[in-house]
Amino acid sequence: MADAAPRLKSLVEQIVGAPLPVRVRAWDGSEAGPPGAPALVVRNRRALRRLLWKPGELGLARAWVAGDLGIDGDLYTALDLMAGLIWERGEDARTLTQALRDPDVRAAVRGLVKLAGPFPPPPPPREEARRVRGHLHTRRTDKRAISHHYDVGNDFYEIVLGPSMVYSCAYWESPDGTLENAQRDKLELVCRKLDLKPGQRLLDVGCGWGSMAIHAAREHGASVVGVTLSQEQAAYVRKRVADEGLTDRVEIRVQDYRDVADGPYDAISSIGMAEHVGAERYLEYARALNALLKPGGRLLNHQIARRPEQDESSYSVDAFIDAYVFPDGELAPIGTTVTQLERAGFEVRDVESLREHYGLTLRRWVANLEAEWVRAQALTSPGRARVWRLYMAASALAFERNRIGVNQVLAVRTPESGASGMPLRARTWGA
Repeated sequence: MADAAPRLKSLVEQIVGAPLPVRVRAWDGSEAGPPGAPALVVRNRRALRRLLWKPGELGLARAWVAGDLGIDGDLYTALDLMAGLIWERGEDARTLTQALRDPDVRAAVRGLVKLAGPFPPPPPPREEARRVRGHLHTRRTDKRAISHHYDVGNDFYEIVLGPSMVYSCAYWESPDGTLENAQRDKLELVCRKLDLKPGQRLLDVGCGWGSMAIHAAREHGASVVGVTLSQEQAAYVRKRVADEGLTDRVEIRVQDYRDVADGPYDAISSIGMAEHVGAERYLEYARALNALLKPGGRLLNHQIARRPEQDESSYSVDAFIDAYVFPDGELAPIGTTVTQLERAGFEVRDVESLREHYGLTLRRWVANLEAEWVRAQALTSPGRARVWRLYMAASALAFERNRIGVNQVLAVRTPESGASGMPLRARTWGA
């Protein structure tokens, strides 16, 4: 008799202490759960062994990346329904240790072990980042972490990002607009906030695939230095720069921002890079950028933010993101970021939230990936493609539900005279 799904559903509900909001479809063809809901497809018993060995998000992530788990139905709906069990259980949710004090839960775990089949568990998928002992956010560990995320293959990123090749939140005039126009508008917004003029020097920290550097040089006549830790990115950008005929105005370096020593610059853009810096290094980051600016120079810091914890010491990095997407990445509340920038000597002049804009951007990236799913898997690996699809879809929902945000912070290295160089009505940004 095919009965794995109802048994699995009952056991899991006993363990988590809540009903499963999605259907369960097991390897034996059985199903159980709410009619019409998306189905969590448990393709084999290995998925259960992964979950038993690493209960919670990391076990789920390993099963998903390995292809042991899947979703039949709308991915966004399924993730939204499961968010209450995985991400949003709140302070009243039982920990695993607390749950195991319940005899019924212990019996359910024994039942799950029996259903899972023989141990030991399978090894983690090869896409999982390998941990290096030692301090976080040294030059060596940062370079390794950046390589894990960005050196996936430029052809793969061309599928996801589209022709703009911008890997950060776009700036939408309308949800019906094109991704390319929205990314162009974002780059232009950054340039206007920095008030770039022909001949001025711009440092683009974490330059990605070069779109900001090229836009600033081509549209505003700036002289740009872009720095990245990714060899693949640097090679890609240098070719783009040459194709645009901008080699006299754009220099791309494989260099840590801490090693840039040829200031002063008139302006600095840091777009989607500061999330990699880490809380322990953030003040160092801010001071380094401040020292590279001339008096009156501007910084545009575009950065994802999390909501503050009641007890900040309880903050921990999302297990799936840390293991498969951004190793060693950390998010900070926007208030913390502003405070650190001002401690470093900046005067913060403007903070603009683009939270809804990132949800729109991520949904377009997911659609791009899904439209060329077979080719995307061939360019990297099936597991890596599954990582990107899950993280981008889950992130889109996180922005839409206000679990995380993204902000552009405009700061000035205001001189002692107090002359910031900012217009009295700055929000027009020269438009």
